[in-house]
This record gives sequence, structure tokens and C-alpha cells, in this order.
Amino acid sequence: MTHGADIGTHPDIMQMRARYEAAAANPAAQLADGLTLLSGLYLALSPWIVGFSGTRTPLTVNNLITGLAVALLAMGYSSAFGRTYGISWVAPLLGIWTIIAPWVIRGGMATTSTIISNVVVGALILLFGLATMRFGMMERGRSGGFHTTGPAHMGPAH
Repeated sequence: MTHGADIGTHPDIMQMRARYEAAAANPAAQLADGLTLLSGLYLALSPWIVGFSGTRTPLTVNNLITGLAVALLAMGYSSAFGRTYGISWVAPLLGIWTIIAPWVIRGGMATTSTIISNVVVGALILLFGLATMRFGMMERGRSGGFHTTGPAHMGPAH
């Protein structure tokens, strides 16, 4: 049995997309996404801004890769929140990783300036990532778990 209807046109899917588009259009969500993007870019460039000792240390490579990942996530959140909200938990984890990386990565040759830089930008990424998660949860909570109350979804009369 084949169905000719595209699931993307299902009323529940369309309603869910509309809710996430509204969440992404929220000025506070846009601010959080923009600040997450800037934090990721700073993290990627921090070895050259802060002046890490040596440009080929493991901490330099870590910050470059982690910063680019955060920036890409932020761009995804701001441009396609409805499709990326499910991975909004990744940014806070990357923030925590950024905070602890100077002590975990061997051969990182962490200095006071690199530690302070990582802790501050990691805390910012953590906070902005939690804000992004909050906006997704708020929209999910408002929708009651994305179920509509139309006749097709109503249970027996009480």
C-alpha cells in the first residue's frame, strides 16, 4: 500500500514547524544564537587572539575545532531552528568541554591567559546554549507536546 501524501504536509508537522519558526523569530532567541555564533568564532580564533604558546599545541587545535563546531551549530539554530532544536543540547556540552579542556588535554601547555579565556568563553557558550534549549522547550511546552486538539485527535468524551 502506498500513500501519495507527503508527510511534510501533515497538519501536526506544519504546526510544529510554525511554532519553531516563531521561536526562532523571537528577538531573545536571535540574540542568544548571535552571541553563541560570536562565542564560537572567538573560541576558534582565541589561540591567535590570546597568544597561546605555539600554534600547533593540542589546545590550539581543540579550540579551533570546537569553536567552529559551536559557530556552525549557532548558524543552524538561527537559520533552521525547527530542524536543529533536537541537538540544542550539544552547545552546552561544548561549553563545559571548553571550560575543562585546558586541564584535560595533555600537551596543551595551558597558561593563565589560555585558562581564563577558555573558562570565560566556555561559560558563555554554556549559558547561550542553555538559553537556546530553553527556547525550544518553551515552544514544545506551549504546544502540549505537539499534539493538536482537532477532531481527529480528540479522545472519547468525558
